[in-house]
Amino acid sequence: MNLEHLRLFVRLAATHNISAAGQELGLSPAVASTHINKLEAALGVRLVHRTTRKVSLTEEGLTFLPHAQEVLAQVEVARASIGVGNIMPKGTLRVSAPASFATMHMMPKLKGFLGRYPELTVDFRLTDTVVDLVEGGFDIAIRNSALKDSSLIARKLARDKRMLCASPEYLAKHGTPRSLEELAQHNCIVLTGIDTWQFQNDAEVVTIRPRGSFRTDNGTAMRQACVAGVGIAMQATWNVHQHLRSGELVPVLEDYPLASDVAVWAVYPSSQLLAPKVRAFIDYYIEQFGTPPYWDSSPHV
Repeated sequence: MNLEHLRLFVRLAATHNISAAGQELGLSPAVASTHINKLEAALGVRLVHRTTRKVSLTEEGLTFLPHAQEVLAQVEVARASIGVGNIMPKGTLRVSAPASFATMHMMPKLKGFLGRYPELTVDFRLTDTVVDLVEGGFDIAIRNSALKDSSLIARKLARDKRMLCASPEYLAKHGTPRSLEELAQHNCIVLTGIDTWQFQNDAEVVTIRPRGSFRTDNGTAMRQACVAGVGIAMQATWNVHQHLRSGELVPVLEDYPLASDVAVWAVYPSSQLLAPKVRAFIDYYIEQFGTPPYWDSSPHV
């Protein structure tokens, strides 16, 4: 089976466009189409549906895709092993990441990663929606939520500490809650998908359902509303560390820590072998974030 045909198929699964997939690999549309035809002929099945606008994978194509990705990953690992570290990761690395976290903490450090690995091309897709790695053709995804997909391998990039905070303006106007009972009387900013807040109160976990006049699915919008004095919000320290240092936000209910084991994770499809480009990406950002992460150096964190 021709490896170039497999590479083209994997890129086609991500782009849904034969011309675009071929262009990434330096192939003309005609040659790319011929390669896909040859792969289908070799397997004896149709892998893609073709229309005038785009292509999509057939049921057989969807079944074949993760195996094709694993074969290519194994080839990369094999090549790197005989190079004794002299073969640099190369190719295209497709990454899905939450928009707020990526723009604040990943994009500023991307130049250093590209400089270290000049043969790599990085395709970043920023979305707060949890994507399907295999269906989307992603090599890796960054997640700062609970991990539910057991078919994925996860590696911790950094801790993701959560806390309640509010602006001094809001607290001056509405008062500072001193207990969870008082918190229930305040206007809370709610992040879509997180409808309950859990607190560690002595030996038990107490759950409350925050109520408020503003709900959003975006971490940046939640932080901006909190700074503007809209209400009290549960925030990740990576999202508000600068505002805690400046005094634009202050911690609330520090005696009632949130019961949370959330972390920033790098997840990738299950495989016995890890592609060098994925390993390089993960190692680089663990190094850049530090332990503990640099955003937790604030005295309020």
